[in-house]
Amino acid sequence: MDKIIQHFRKDEQPFIETVSGWIREVEDRYAPKLTGFLDPRQRFIVQSMLGGSELLWQADGNFSDAERQRMLIYPNYFVPEKEDFQLTVFQVKYATKFLTIEHRDVLGSLMSLGIDRAKFGDIRIEQDIVQFAVAAELDDYLIANFNSIGKAKVAIEMESDSENWIQYSDEWVEELHIVSSLRLDVIVAAITNSSRQKATMLIQRENVKVNWTTRDEPAFELQESDLLSVRGAGRFNIMAIEGRTKKEKIRLLIGRLE
Repeated sequence: MDKIIQHFRKDEQPFIETVSGWIREVEDRYAPKLTGFLDPRQRFIVQSMLGGSELLWQADGNFSDAERQRMLIYPNYFVPEKEDFQLTVFQVKYATKFLTIEHRDVLGSLMSLGIDRAKFGDIRIEQDIVQFAVAAELDDYLIANFNSIGKAKVAIEMESDSENWIQYSDEWVEELHIVSSLRLDVIVAAITNSSRQKATMLIQRENVKVNWTTRDEPAFELQESDLLSVRGAGRFNIMAIEGRTKKEKIRLLIGRLE
């Protein structure tokens, strides 16, 4: 465990211990384990920890290129089926002429019902169509209790036809950056084409998130697979650390969301 933990951040250790428990459970029971919805960084950690084992994995979030997905960890005899991921897509029915619903509105309503964030996945909005993915074990509870967004009355219904799901793919434009370190202020300066001083101000003013968590320390160290959100500049993905140059600078492959 200590060898694994040293490759990740201190604040990721509780999740690493959880993943270790999942792996032991699959090995001991010789049966598949279905996780909650995980973000890309969490899935990267699971994949890394499974690298030295004989266990396999798949992930699914129903929507195409879903950001949040459930993972199935399983022995090599098991053949996963779509149904094993136990996913449901709900569509929100509301007065479209009088109400505009945003992502944060749906997120807030789900959280206000006391639902753990690991129990629901992507929330997708296209014009006046609003859909979200959830763990199927919550179906009955949501149908009975998800009846408002803010002060507006709404209803939800299952959308089982995948052809009706909101489908869009993130387009990441790859960029190669040469940087002196993996400090947050250095990377933000590089991806925003600005000075370290301006990058530091952005960070200290809490305008930068790493893996959906606000980070206000310029010296915070980034790692491969981290997702960055910089207010006013967009979203970025640390796709790969491609080694060092002859001058010991770091070669980074970074994706910019278009």
